[in-house]
Amino acid sequence: MLNLEHVSYSYPGSFKPVVSDFSMEIRPGGIYGLLGANGSGKSTLLYLMSGLLRPASGSVTFNGQETFKRLPSTLTDVFLVPEEIDLPAVKLDKYVALNAPFYENFNRDEMNRYLEHFRLDPDIHLGRLSMGQRKKAFVAFALACNTSLLLMDEPTNGLDIPGKAEFRRTIVSAMRDDRTIIISTHQVRDLERVLDHVAIIDKNGVVLNASIAAIQERLVFRFTTDPEEINGALWSMPVPGGYNVVRFRGEGVEETDVNLESLFELSFSNPQLTNAL
Repeated sequence: MLNLEHVSYSYPGSFKPVVSDFSMEIRPGGIYGLLGANGSGKSTLLYLMSGLLRPASGSVTFNGQETFKRLPSTLTDVFLVPEEIDLPAVKLDKYVALNAPFYENFNRDEMNRYLEHFRLDPDIHLGRLSMGQRKKAFVAFALACNTSLLLMDEPTNGLDIPGKAEFRRTIVSAMRDDRTIIISTHQVRDLERVLDHVAIIDKNGVVLNASIAAIQERLVFRFTTDPEEINGALWSMPVPGGYNVVRFRGEGVEETDVNLESLFELSFSNPQLTNAL
């Protein structure tokens, strides 16, 4: 569905590439978390995926078409939610009337349902909303466009605690088998129980690209107060009150939730292990 092959990109005036010889495949369906340290190129990759940036070398293709060509078949089936959202000072109805026709699968009833999840009135004026409310309104519109590929850059930034919970519920309610959502974030705790798949990157490429199910089948993530449990752990770190540890999942051991912070640290400390997931 979405393929990045040997992609390199540098911003004008910079001799240092943001991404270099980067390759990754995104299969259809599911919610992907795109994780990486600041400066690892997460936002740049989303803009390359959407076609707003053209790679200096390599290719980014969506359903076999290079995204930078901005073909109608691509533009109507890909939507990008940027981190910073600037909306016109108009009522939502007018915004929808001007923009929804570009997306043949747009559904107004679904948008109203998402707005309800976010506790927003469909009759809102976009120019009178707070930053968090603008983000919620834009996410509701983006989901209602029903594109096969939805890209989101730090979507929980600017949301309060209830807003983050509303975001999680809304994203899950909007999922279907033929939709792929890629979320770039450093707010990993906001999305731990939403993601189906995790891609961890650095400037040199993909450190980990695996499904949550595959990770849970191989590893267990625990908090413990017993220092002895560090022995034999793949990774451990002291935290308030005890330790976070990652171990191989032995036979008969119950599945655990994935601690994304621990997985992130393990991926960089033991890339040979995580590459095998």
